[in-house]
Parts: sequence; C-alpha cells; structure tokens
Amino acid sequence: MEYTTQMDAARKGIVTKEIETVAKKEKMEVSKLMQLVAEGKVAIPANKKHKCLNPEGVGSALRTKINVNLGVSRDCKDYDVEMQKVLKAVDMGAEAIMDLSSHGNTQPFRQKLTQECPAMIGTVPVYDSVIHYQRDLASLTAKDFIDVVRLHAEDGVDFVTLHCGITRKTIDQIRTHKRKMNIVSRGGSLVFAWMSMTGNENPFYEYYDEILDICEKYDVTVSLGDACRPGCLADATDVCQIEELVRLGELTKRAWEHNVQVMVEGPGHVPMDQIAANMKVQQTICMGAPFYVLGPLVTDIAPGYDHITSAIGGAIAAMNGASFLCYVTPAEHLALPNVDDVKQGIIASKIAAHAADIAKGIPGARDIDDKMADARRKLDWEKQFECAIDPETARAIRDSRAPEQDHSDTCSMCGKFCAVRSMNKALSGEIIDIL
Repeated sequence: MEYTTQMDAARKGIVTKEIETVAKKEKMEVSKLMQLVAEGKVAIPANKKHKCLNPEGVGSALRTKINVNLGVSRDCKDYDVEMQKVLKAVDMGAEAIMDLSSHGNTQPFRQKLTQECPAMIGTVPVYDSVIHYQRDLASLTAKDFIDVVRLHAEDGVDFVTLHCGITRKTIDQIRTHKRKMNIVSRGGSLVFAWMSMTGNENPFYEYYDEILDICEKYDVTVSLGDACRPGCLADATDVCQIEELVRLGELTKRAWEHNVQVMVEGPGHVPMDQIAANMKVQQTICMGAPFYVLGPLVTDIAPGYDHITSAIGGAIAAMNGASFLCYVTPAEHLALPNVDDVKQGIIASKIAAHAADIAKGIPGARDIDDKMADARRKLDWEKQFECAIDPETARAIRDSRAPEQDHSDTCSMCGKFCAVRSMNKALSGEIIDIL
C-alpha cells in the first residue's frame, strides 16, 4: 500500500520504518504508537527527502524531546561555527535542530543539515523569504512566501514553523489591548508587518490549503507558530494569545484532514502558576496535538541565566503535557549563542525534560537515576560519571578539587565526615575513623 505521510500510513495500518524505530525507542507497542500517530497525538517529523534521519516521535505519551535553535545572522555569519553547534547538539542528544538563519546564502547550509544531520530539522520559511529573494518585505507576494515553503520542503526539512494563526483581526487586537511587549515572535512580527504594509490577509492563513498540499507531498510536519506568544509575564494568557490558540486548533483539524502532521507552538513568558492551565487549555483546544514550548520562562529579570528560568518552566510544562521543549541559552535576549551557550542551554533543557518524564511516569525514565543512586551508595565515582547528564563537567569539578589521598573514596566537601562512607562502614561492622 502507498501512503503520503506518517499519519496517512498509521491510518491505513501501514507500519513504516519510522514508526517501527520510534516504537522501539519509546518501549511502546507498535499498534499503540500507530493509533497515537493516526489521531495526531504523536507526530513523527520525517521528510521523505531527509535520508539520514534518525526518527523521533513527539507527543505527551512519549519521552520529552528538545530542540536546539541556531543559524547565522548579519552580525554573526560563520556557517562553520554553526556546524560546530550542530555537531555539539547532536552529540549531546538533542532530537531536533532548527535553522533560523537570517543572512547570506541559506540554502547550502540547510541542505547540508538534511544531508548529514540525523536529528529532525526545522525551519521558519518566512525568515528565509526576504533573504531568498533579496527584496524588502513589503515587495514580497503571497506566492513568494508559499514558494519558499515549497523550497524548504524540497530541501528535506522535517518541520516548518508557519505563523498561520494571526489575521487582519490581530492587528486591531494588538493595537486595542496594549500589550507590554506587543509581538515578540520574529516570524509573527514579520507577518504582522507585511499585513500592515500591504493591507492583505496573512498568506499562510489565506493559502493554508495550498501549503498543506506541499506538506502532504513531502511529509513535512506543520509546526503552528504562536505569533502572539507572551514576551513578558504581564502578557501571559491574554486575549491575543488565547484567540490565536483557538485559531490554531481549527488549523490543526484542517491539517489532519489532509493527513498532515501537526505540532502546536506555545508560550513564551508565563508565571509558574499559569503554566499547567496553559498546557491543559492547549490540549483541549488542539485536541491533543503535540505542544512545542519555548521555555516557558518564569521570570523576566534573568538575562544571562534564562536557560535556568526556561528549565524551571519547561519542567512544569512537560509534566503537564508539553512534549517538545525549545532550549533557551544564557544568551537569550542578549546575543547569538556561542558553542558554550548552546551546551548550557541543552543541558538545562535535558534536565527539565528528564525531570518531567520521571514525573509523568514514562517507562524507564527513572532507571538512570536509580543507577546513579547505587553508584553513589558504593562511592563508585567512575560509575557516577557514566550516569551523569554531563560527565565531562562532573569529572572536571571533582578533579579540580580532589580530596586527600586517605579519603579518596569521598569528596572534598565532607571528607571522612561523609555520611555515605560512615553508613557503609557502620552497616558492615567496621570502625568509623573520622580524624
């Protein structure tokens, strides 16, 4: 039997190699996974032209996945450095890479990613439109935008972020509701600006069915962008955000009617006490479609540490139903992240994702924690490093502050006062020497 997308295959009862691989990774019965894919509750972004892809499933019933944003800008335009970030991200276990390049000849880098990178590749075609045509925003036509979506699909990207949920009505809303931060989505602001300058409707909304035809042909997953995501705590869960979410729910249903897989993007900056409610509202309005969140960041005052504010919000979000965390680095709000920023962002997001998976009861999620506990009880430092989320950093810290030789089985904080050491000796009937 033939099929167009992973969703179409699942609905026809066809077990694709991607479904088989994801089921094995998730320790889930193939039949159960197929049902989730058929219902749209799991997406397996897998463009038919991305031949080296190691497929992953995205959905609240699966392990929480993380995405790494990178790409060149006018001020930081070294593609070799971006490739270093890609390699670092893949090596550290990131499941997705989003190329957000906004300068130069973007296509060769995008094609290199889909030809060489095993992680899911995502893009935001509206960014690339101005660069691709080398024309100012107002001079672009709806057809120009749609053609770039087609180009990215042909280049093999697995998912595209499309800001389909804002319309001409959004212009009046933004002006009326006086948000503190207006629109902070880069893609959303470009669509808003184009509508404002041309007087036309959002092309990604107006020609949505044509876009779905493209996505169905190549099996590109639509990531419905949240143009009105809150950019500060004061704007969280307001009318603009929620009305757009309602429209994204409608667009999700239309995509599924085309057998096109969907992820829905979410906030943003959200106070901790509103995160769970945001997740539940999305699950209801978007009928269980995978939720892809940026953070959420739980405070606005931590530039330089926003990987931490994001990890706090991301853990709460994932525990309550978000299935895909977009990492945030220490450079957020400040600069393009360097390689070390990328590492810090990935570690923070992986901690959040793992903590949430434990809380959700994902099968096998806590196994590595139990192994770490056994290693710590035995004071087996090598085994602890093996279990660590970042072995390199853990080993470097211990080596830089090593304990004295006569208590080398402990760390340099407690030395012979080590509770674990004392308990091991006491339970085995040994004398406990302290001095």
